Amino acid sequence: MIPTSLRCYRLGRQPYVPVWRAMQLQLQERAQHTPDELWRVEHPPVFTLGRNARPAHLRAPGAIPVIRVDRGGQVTLHGPGQIVLYTLLDLRRHRLGVRALVDLLQQAVIDSLAGFGIRAEARSDAPGVYVGGAKIAALGLRVRNGFSMHGLSLNVRPRLPEFERMDPCGYPGLLSTSMHRLGVRADPERVAATLETRVAELLGCPTEAEHVLPEPLVRVLARVP
Repeated sequence: MIPTSLRCYRLGRQPYVPVWRAMQLQLQERAQHTPDELWRVEHPPVFTLGRNARPAHLRAPGAIPVIRVDRGGQVTLHGPGQIVLYTLLDLRRHRLGVRALVDLLQQAVIDSLAGFGIRAEARSDAPGVYVGGAKIAALGLRVRNGFSMHGLSLNVRPRLPEFERMDPCGYPGLLSTSMHRLGVRADPERVAATLETRVAELLGCPTEAEHVLPEPLVRVLARVP
């Protein structure tokens, strides 16, 4: 039977590269009956450059590591105070194309923020979610053979001055914001749970909480010196 539930893993705080390598491993080994998964994680500060990113859009990284990765999109920043939700999905199972998945994830963020009293919107010219013209959530995906990896990040209470070191989406002068900047002091755990639930609802799947690390991540971490 093809799995229908969405397995939700809570990774805690993990360095970026092992999680990225674990996603690649999961993608390589996926089969028709592999369950769909959400990986919720928080990373130490790191800039990632997507396939379309230009180094000029990363103006002053300072001591923050910079990694070029295999997702679409431009430069983005991950760090404490940000919810990162990686979406490891079989798009054919959900009858989704890449554009439809982007729209679904953006809508999940918009709906989740609405539950905390924040009115947000998507933009046709730049993936992500915005409040008053400032970016509050970023999206970047990789899809291979109908399977997705990477996902979205939502700013709950990150260090916003660090976002000024880059041009989000490659747009000079584009501001970043957060739930905290907008006056919402919500518990990050509650925000993350709300977002997970909304993604699952839009996919039409029940969730299944997992209380261990994903097996590909365990294997990758075992190789890290």
